[in-house]
Parts: sequence; structure tokens; C-alpha cells
Amino acid sequence: MNKVINELFNRAGGWTEVCDVSGEEILTYNEHLDPEKFAKLIVLECMHECLRMQLGNQYTPEELLFQTKYRKIIKEHFGVEE
Repeated sequence: MNKVINELFNRAGGWTEVCDVSGEEILTYNEHLDPEKFAKLIVLECMHECLRMQLGNQYTPEELLFQTKYRKIIKEHFGVEE
């Protein structure tokens, strides 16, 4: 998993820290992962990435409209509220 997916997976309860026999902490899959929360976090991350692309960049009005439109399309397609 890449860093962002790993973080979102953790926020959804997907990882838990346990100690192995040597006492070293390791991450293991948590069977209490909330798949709905994980999916929602991924969709929200996609929407926020569209917004981050807009901030601080020199885009034409058409490009800004395109990015705003796609944030709305992603939100509506997955039925996720911010």
C-alpha cells in the first residue's frame, strides 16, 4: 500500500499494533476494519486532491470549473458527504 492508502486504512481501523515474541512492535490487520469508513475516506481524499490542485496554482477559469465539477461528480457518484 502507498503511504496515503496505508494512513486511510489505519484511520478506518485496519491496522493494530501488537508485539511479537521478541517484544518488537509490528502492525497486523485488524479484523474490526470498517470497510464503509475506509471507502468513504478514499473518496474524500480524491475530492480533496481535486481541491488541492486548485489552491495555489495558476489555472484558467475553465480548468478551475473542470476541477470543481469533478469534485461534485465524485461526491455524487459515491454518495459521500464532506
